[in-house]
Amino acid sequence: MGRIKGRGMGRGCAVPFLPLPCMDSGGLQRPARERPEARYPDVLGEAQRGQQEGGGEACRCNEMEWAGASGERIEGGGQTGLLLLGMKESQELKTIQANLSRQRVEHQCLSSEELKQRFPNIRLPRGEVGLLDNSGGVLYAYKALRALQDAVRQLGGIVRDGEKVVEINPGLLVTVKTPSRSYQAKSLVITAGPWTNQLLRPLGIELPLQTLRVNVCYWREMVPGSYGVSQAFPCFLWLGLCPHHIYGLPAGEYPGLMKVSYHHGNHADPEEPDCPTAHTDIRDVQILSGFVRDHLPDLKPEPAVIESCMYTNTPDEQFILDRHPKYDNIVIGAGFSGHGFKLAPVVGKILYELSMKLTPSYDLAPFRISRFPSLGKAHL
Repeated sequence: MGRIKGRGMGRGCAVPFLPLPCMDSGGLQRPARERPEARYPDVLGEAQRGQQEGGGEACRCNEMEWAGASGERIEGGGQTGLLLLGMKESQELKTIQANLSRQRVEHQCLSSEELKQRFPNIRLPRGEVGLLDNSGGVLYAYKALRALQDAVRQLGGIVRDGEKVVEINPGLLVTVKTPSRSYQAKSLVITAGPWTNQLLRPLGIELPLQTLRVNVCYWREMVPGSYGVSQAFPCFLWLGLCPHHIYGLPAGEYPGLMKVSYHHGNHADPEEPDCPTAHTDIRDVQILSGFVRDHLPDLKPEPAVIESCMYTNTPDEQFILDRHPKYDNIVIGAGFSGHGFKLAPVVGKILYELSMKLTPSYDLAPFRISRFPSLGKAHL
């Protein structure tokens, strides 16, 4: 078993296929007063300061639109479909089906027998049923970010990597200092992931953010290709078997290895993301090993590769999208709780609207800082 540690972007992440200059997410393009949430539960990672949080997730594509040149397929990714699995009486599964129906997203409800026929290499010891969204797929985060940065440059923007922010001075013009230079702007957007509070404390506020280290595990196929994209094996999300969700992406990111991970982690210091594995980390891997042994019989039940990543969670696992309570030209995007990357386009639109003091396109009440009662005047 190999363990890969570090602050790199990570290799894979399932997100919506969108034209990257677009600032909307599939299914959220109408200016309705609704929460900018995906149709699926909380699974995925944000990318902040070069650190991928979460590692991967399955979610809805936007009608086969690809990052990069039109029609370009990203190696190892594609429109694989998303299979949601749970017991027939699962309220969560019923809610997801209702959301798909309301948004007019084509999907199929599969009985236990239909699942066995359609996906014989999935074992269903408890008689689970399935919900298949054929528009789901995989997109690699590092390629999406590279394409997005290219688009920013083409539109006249400047991307500066590797400059640590050491000081922020509020005012009519906000000043941001790094070791090499200072920047000034009429407004500032802070999206610093697990380092958010380090930047906000000198500005008089500390948000209820918790940093978790998450194991992203890859499992070797006994027969190469049996869980691969070429065999039409979908992304999946398993609901209700454990305290937290288990998700998987078909093999392709690493040849012969399928990603199956637990949407949960353990407390971590963002300055020391590579600390030795804790006992609770080992327990998470044991949960996954049992799941793979019982439900994915054509995978070896011991992980071949374990990568570390970080989530930045809020108490309710919903985002923070708001202005600083004291400085209204400082905007904060934080607490993406492992499921922010797939919503990056619409989140970018919202943060832009806040920074320009425009009327938000969505109801942001669920994402306001004020929803945390403990953040009273003593915290400002």
